[in-house]
Amino acid sequence: MSTPAQGTGALAEDILRGVGGPENIESLTHCATRLRFQLHDGAKVDQAALDALGGVMGTVPQSGDRFQIVIGGAVARVYSEIMNLPSMTAGGTARPKSDADVKAEMRAKSRGKFAFVDNFFEYLSDSFRPLMGVLLGSSLIIAIASVLDALGVVDFRAADKSATWVFVDAMWRSVLYFLPIFVAYNAAKKLKIDPWVGAAVMAAVMTPNFTGMLNKDSGIPGITCTTNATLGTQECVAHVFGLPMQLNDYGGQVFVPLLMVALLALVYKGLQRVFPESVHMVFVPFFSMLIMIPVTAFLIGPMGVWAGNGLGEGLSWMNNNAPIVFAIMIPLIYPFLVPLGLHWPLNALMLQNISVLGYDFIQGPMGAWNFACFGATAGVLLLSVRHREKEMRQTATGALAAGLFGGISEPSLYGIHLRFKRIYPRMLVGCLVGGVLVGVLGGVDTKAFAFTSLLTIPVFSPAATYVIAITAAFFTSMALVYFSDFRTPEERAAFNAQRDASEATTRGEAAEAAEAVPADERELVAVGATAAASAGSATVKAAPAGTTATATGVGLELAAPVAGRVVGLDEVGDPVFASRALGEGVGIEPADGHVVAPVDGELVTVVGTGHAFGIRTADGIEVLVHVGIDTVQMNGAGFDVRVESGRQVAAGDLLVEVDLDAVRAAGHPTVTLMTVTNTADLTSVVPHTGQDVAAGDPVVTVKR
Repeated sequence: MSTPAQGTGALAEDILRGVGGPENIESLTHCATRLRFQLHDGAKVDQAALDALGGVMGTVPQSGDRFQIVIGGAVARVYSEIMNLPSMTAGGTARPKSDADVKAEMRAKSRGKFAFVDNFFEYLSDSFRPLMGVLLGSSLIIAIASVLDALGVVDFRAADKSATWVFVDAMWRSVLYFLPIFVAYNAAKKLKIDPWVGAAVMAAVMTPNFTGMLNKDSGIPGITCTTNATLGTQECVAHVFGLPMQLNDYGGQVFVPLLMVALLALVYKGLQRVFPESVHMVFVPFFSMLIMIPVTAFLIGPMGVWAGNGLGEGLSWMNNNAPIVFAIMIPLIYPFLVPLGLHWPLNALMLQNISVLGYDFIQGPMGAWNFACFGATAGVLLLSVRHREKEMRQTATGALAAGLFGGISEPSLYGIHLRFKRIYPRMLVGCLVGGVLVGVLGGVDTKAFAFTSLLTIPVFSPAATYVIAITAAFFTSMALVYFSDFRTPEERAAFNAQRDASEATTRGEAAEAAEAVPADERELVAVGATAAASAGSATVKAAPAGTTATATGVGLELAAPVAGRVVGLDEVGDPVFASRALGEGVGIEPADGHVVAPVDGELVTVVGTGHAFGIRTADGIEVLVHVGIDTVQMNGAGFDVRVESGRQVAAGDLLVEVDLDAVRAAGHPTVTLMTVTNTADLTSVVPHTGQDVAAGDPVVTVKR
């Protein structure tokens, strides 16, 4: 189990050390959830140390000295932190090749079927991965339009739609139609040739000049067209340079650019060897286009279309003739494909189906797998709440949100499921139940490439069948995981014993710290149930003193109870507050004696001497305001209390007027403390120190 998450700067440095240092990195890229390293020597990776890092969900070694680190939603930020480290200014170092290296490469090629498979799927992944954002964006646009269609706001499928809705069509169709150009660009970049040449070759067969020949009534002589009885598509042939050229609409095709770029790379690199480097910029792209555009139009294009159509027809036959088998097969194989990155070919087939058939029949059954995955995560979340597993609760909460609203399964897989062997069998039962329901109820189709999340439900048809299947998959997995646990009985007993011992130790340390509190002040600890609850603040995500960082997400801002300079609890000169026995918070060197409520809530405690107040908010956050150090000894002298216990106060209401000169004359520090006494029960308490504030300015962010 990983340690609590650390700052991204520290995490970036730890990751760099874990992969063998910057000198061991040849290149680094990232996708939606993973850092992808190409290393010089994979044996230098300290996988155990990387797995133990807070913020790392898992690691995936691959052949060919490739290594993946699963980060989750923060991957882009962590990637940026790594690349901005001074030692990474070169972005990685090229691998120097000795004679031994060359011989080793040749030996690897001779025995390297696994490396070949890895290279093939890496080629597919890197050709599609950068497009996931725009594919998701287009799927959400069509999802919104589908909701409006279902509500009767607009007939989304009408042939005579207004210009407004024709334009909306263009917004999402742009991604799917021009997908071949995007894929060609990424594939060429992956194979280390000019990506714009790859894009230009693919664009040539998508221009209006080329697509205009698809219409036999265009007036262009020498064009004949026939209809494919199975797919219902029109196939046309034109005679170009006296040779027959099969014409196709390549919009949305994915196999054509993948095949084309693979051959283009050979041509491009061959031309680089033929021409002097001084003329590469002109002649290599020129001859590459001159060769590859005709080859694509005459040969690769039709081959790619045939291959895609053949696969599509095969799966369509299975879906039509054995729908239950097909609907069960898809969700049962996905849990094994996704962790290895082998699901990309099926994604390509989905796009192919939409391009050729106008709809896809794979994504519906696939939704059963995704929601079974998310249901298993929900079961883990419920158990983590039940058994007070704070770290697992936070991991499962983030993974579940990424799944239900983003359709992303990697945080669940790498953060939880692959770490506990009991989860997969139970999740597979959910996949089976969902797949059976899809098959029995007649299948589910969609006309858009959609991430299977709650937000994209409207794009599936029939929606009722889809909702029934994914709901059953979700709750089946959730129930099985919850009632049988994701830990074995032995692991659960050991974990709970360790947790109980840790909590007992925490209570003991807090009790010792509380003994240092004068008797008149101990009643304040009751504001937050017990002082012991806050001793666990060592595990709370708090910003270091002197920073002004805020908590992530939506939180409650606690206002300054008095104007002055904000300092950390370590600087207030009181060992009890510095130990956080009374919770995380701040100290304020006051500019005046006007002390106000920092938050709305109930005054549960008002000490008779007027120097301390306890406030509980409506959602259970417990705040202590303490004026001065050891001011209990003044017996109320210099304190003009304006409130009484039990009343409701609003932020900014006056609590007490304090004669600061009298406090100083009595020999006591005037620093005013504000702490959250139930810090250990919260997700984070972040103080914002090192600033001058007015009463009412935010100084602490609290997140439940």
